[in-house]
Amino acid sequence: MNASSNDRIEREILLKAPRAKVWNALADAESFGQWFGVKLQGQRFVPGQVTQGYITYPGYEHVLMQVEVQKLEPQRLLSFHWHPYAVDPNQDYSKEPPTLVEFILEEAEGGTLLRVIESGFDKVPAARREEAFRMNSGGWDEQVGNIQRYVE
Repeated sequence: MNASSNDRIEREILLKAPRAKVWNALADAESFGQWFGVKLQGQRFVPGQVTQGYITYPGYEHVLMQVEVQKLEPQRLLSFHWHPYAVDPNQDYSKEPPTLVEFILEEAEGGTLLRVIESGFDKVPAARREEAFRMNSGGWDEQVGNIQRYVE
């Protein structure tokens, strides 16, 4: 397996929902938090700003998810930087290079095509790169199912 194959995770799902509804589930921070499993009440996604909240999944409630929004292109793209699988409350992840998460929407027959791409794992410190990749790979499998249930 070459290094580049472990640099990015890609998922794609056809959502049987109008693009505007899918976009709202992504771009509205409170809605995002509902399906993603993070408390983002009263917050907004604003490019260049950090949005944060505690994870609501059992066993991870101590984890503060922080994302720095990069792009918000209506009905097309939401992207943010974050630190993948940053779950150890005793570790400072702020010095690590973050990965880039992109949610890309396209019109598709029967609904909206959502592509999720997380890239930049090659820059994650070697000591935790493999676990972060593995955990987020499984996490994205779960999250595309979560947004599907949320919008359909």
